[in-house]
Amino acid sequence: MKRLNRRSFLAASAAMSASMTAAPALGAPTAPGVPVSPKKPAPAPQVAPRTGNVEVVIVGAGAAGIAAARRLAAAGRRFALVEAAATVGGRCITDTTLFGVPFDRGAHWVHMPEINPVAKLGPQTGLDMYPAPPGQRVRIGHRYAREGEMEEYLGGTVRASTAIADASRKNDISCAQALPKDLGGWRPMIEFVLGPFGCAKDLAEVSALDFAHSAERDNDLLCRQGFGALLTKLASGIPVELSNPVTRISYAARSGGVEVETARGQFEARAAIVTVSTNILSAGKIKFIPDLPKRQLDAAAKLKLGSYDHVALELPDNPLGLRPDELVFEKSDSTRTAALFANVSGTPLCVIDVAGSFGRDLAAKGDAAMFDFAQSWLTGLFGTDVGKAVKRRYATHWNDEPWVLGAFSAAAPGGQPSRRVLMESVNDRIWFAGEAAHETLWGTVGGAWESGERAADAVVKSLGRKTG
Repeated sequence: MKRLNRRSFLAASAAMSASMTAAPALGAPTAPGVPVSPKKPAPAPQVAPRTGNVEVVIVGAGAAGIAAARRLAAAGRRFALVEAAATVGGRCITDTTLFGVPFDRGAHWVHMPEINPVAKLGPQTGLDMYPAPPGQRVRIGHRYAREGEMEEYLGGTVRASTAIADASRKNDISCAQALPKDLGGWRPMIEFVLGPFGCAKDLAEVSALDFAHSAERDNDLLCRQGFGALLTKLASGIPVELSNPVTRISYAARSGGVEVETARGQFEARAAIVTVSTNILSAGKIKFIPDLPKRQLDAAAKLKLGSYDHVALELPDNPLGLRPDELVFEKSDSTRTAALFANVSGTPLCVIDVAGSFGRDLAAKGDAAMFDFAQSWLTGLFGTDVGKAVKRRYATHWNDEPWVLGAFSAAAPGGQPSRRVLMESVNDRIWFAGEAAHETLWGTVGGAWESGERAADAVVKSLGRKTG
């Protein structure tokens, strides 16, 4: 889910103008094992413990959970990694069965490779990591925006981002309230790119302070085998219990630790790292005994996930005439718009991203409505009957995924400090981790990974010197 920003818009202008086991884990993870083929599912991790006594229970095997597990294994700590879904990866899943090529159902962009811990580990996996093309293009009706028009758009976007940053220094209002009044006909598009596309929420729902605090995401890598495949490789050798949702966590145990009840048994541990989404916490799908403090519950509510879905279409023979990994927006006059990511890694797969309130309402209407919008939207932009060219198709519904309930977090106005709250422990027994628990890399897999490492480090420190 690529987020554009002030510096990337400036950097992009030139490019646009021109182109337009049965026991808990001990010690470090085992050897990486068999390389993952993009055409085959990843090898299953070794058997994980289903019950028993461990030092730490990690709830959730997404990026944060995998990172925490690797950290604890390296520290020689005994842990159990428990995942509700049937696969590792969380909101980062690559499917190779739908289209015969890797399709990332969730996250796809490896942001900021120079500081991203996942990007730095990428070369160890043997997968093909390559730079994403710079820039993006804009359609105005059936044509591409001209150089002068692109300058207007980029200039407006920079002014909008600067205004949001300036407003955040005075008061944490919504991003929409901070926008300049002189954006003209570019305003709907700028609102879409900065809001739904970048934050999974309309700008009226996004904290100006949270937006301003987010790290610049100027360049990206892509993984030819898929971002989910990359995470699966990084989880190789880590024992994980799949399809086993945690139902209850008691942190009032007489032992001074925690009791974690799952669908298939119970763990006793000294600490728990909980990496589920803020929407899962708010929905009460895990019962905490006693209830979580109001401070943490309020934080989760202020950091609820937005809506962001993909409508993937297989378009053989490149009927839209686009280059591999080309990103295209529309100069829209309403919120009924999307982003196009074309010819993913040189394949016939094209992905239309719908997000924010429009994307949420559209996804709620079902697949047929999503396919109809995607095909008519492309036809309106490229003047060709895309429907006749489409072979296979698929739409994600992240709001309905039972163990996620959304896309990624963006703080509500006044809610940016809630990220620090989520980083706090509860009674030195429960730690939270995930993209929502990162002040600057929220909404990214790299942020979730770093948050998982931080939580694991805090737990190791709390456990004290290892004995035996």
